[in-house]
Amino acid sequence: MKPVLNKPLLRQPVLAALITCLLNAGAHAAAPANDAATLGSIRDTAMQSDWAYQRLADLTDLVGPRLSGSAGAAAAVEQVAAALRKLGATVTLQPVKVPHWVRGAETAELVDYSGRPAGVSQRVVLTALGGSGATPAAGLTAPVLVVRDFDELKARAAEVKGRIVLFDVAFDQEMAERGLAGPAYGRGSNYRFNGPKLAAQMGAAAALVRSVGGADFRIPHTGATGLVDGARIPAAAVTSEDAMLMSRLAARGPLSMHLTLTPQTLADADSFNVIADLPGSDKADEVVIVSGHLDSWDLATGANDDGAGVMGAMGVIETLKKLKLQPRRTIRMIAWMNEENGGRGGAAYFDAHQARLDKQFAAIESDSGAGRPFGVLASVGPRVEKLFAPLQAALQPIGASAFTRRDVLGAGDLHALETGGVPSFEPLVDSHSYFHYHHTAADTLDKVDPQNLKRHVAVLSSLTWYLANMDEPIGRAPKQD
Repeated sequence: MKPVLNKPLLRQPVLAALITCLLNAGAHAAAPANDAATLGSIRDTAMQSDWAYQRLADLTDLVGPRLSGSAGAAAAVEQVAAALRKLGATVTLQPVKVPHWVRGAETAELVDYSGRPAGVSQRVVLTALGGSGATPAAGLTAPVLVVRDFDELKARAAEVKGRIVLFDVAFDQEMAERGLAGPAYGRGSNYRFNGPKLAAQMGAAAALVRSVGGADFRIPHTGATGLVDGARIPAAAVTSEDAMLMSRLAARGPLSMHLTLTPQTLADADSFNVIADLPGSDKADEVVIVSGHLDSWDLATGANDDGAGVMGAMGVIETLKKLKLQPRRTIRMIAWMNEENGGRGGAAYFDAHQARLDKQFAAIESDSGAGRPFGVLASVGPRVEKLFAPLQAALQPIGASAFTRRDVLGAGDLHALETGGVPSFEPLVDSHSYFHYHHTAADTLDKVDPQNLKRHVAVLSSLTWYLANMDEPIGRAPKQD
């Protein structure tokens, strides 16, 4: 039986609050506001936990590479789902049909060039690009045409047919060193994605691109192409060193290569987005997404791209569960499938929720590597920026209080949601060395600093909680052209 409360007693704020707590004892407490104490507790709890790093070790060391359609990708889905269920989250596997491309033999050598000593050939270090077509099993031999941009390719269109076209476009590491790794990568990846397709349309026998990365360790960087059936020529990335060698040799005179690439494009495979919900209280029908992509390229274990992002997002659930905190809005952790060579996981989620995008309050994706986070990037309107001051204050003790607003972030898996108006967020990460290892055989667990991963979890947990409990509306993402 509830005690009877008299009005004079209720006029005393401290006693009234105490009695209210006693009356609610045993019931589920309402979510705390975004106060400094709660945000500080979330931050500090994340910084004291190595749970995310342990799960990253499980993913990279036990599962390994996770290209869409592979056995590794399927094993990763099961492993991540099991870890989230163990935390007590509500886990759903959303079906996704994904591309299934498999690598084969990949070799190349320069067999003729001006000044070549008799009996000498030179090996070229390369790796097939995603979606590459195949040479005959015994390979093909053709002249190499070196170009440095699309304009030069078009100007030399009469020379393209039957040749191996090399796009020798250097990655601008100086830009990356000054906080502009994203734009530097965007320029290089444009040639990787669109170059082979354009070369195929012009009749090239094969296409090569200089690896999109900043460290010259003679390691090739793979990645997706825009090649399509009917014009799926062999395509590969060569190391920076080999691209420069071929440019120098081509300047001396005609250059020929023997190239063997035998990848296969198989039928689409069945896979899943892994979705884990932490149900909200009074605004449970509204959703805050925190995410990373589960697939990786097949050359290595994808520790930076994007194992760290997935585990950072999973760490949000672990942190809030440990603190027994329930958000007002539902927090939805998503491990996306097929970001690397198709983006079908993000598309499947958008298709399933596009009728009620107004209920997708905000979306976060971490996919910029495991470098030190310095704050948050956000696609919100200018008037909304000031609302995040308490979050910035909470992250200041770990040096992550920067808040940078942009009209568009363009994160891969969130692209459709953001275009549909869902405000998007991501950690602001030091990525000056990210493209040293990106899409290479060197993207392994040892490249991830455990302390920086703790900072990732702290930033993601604080940001996710803050969004899930905001009183003020943040509106829709700025309109995109």
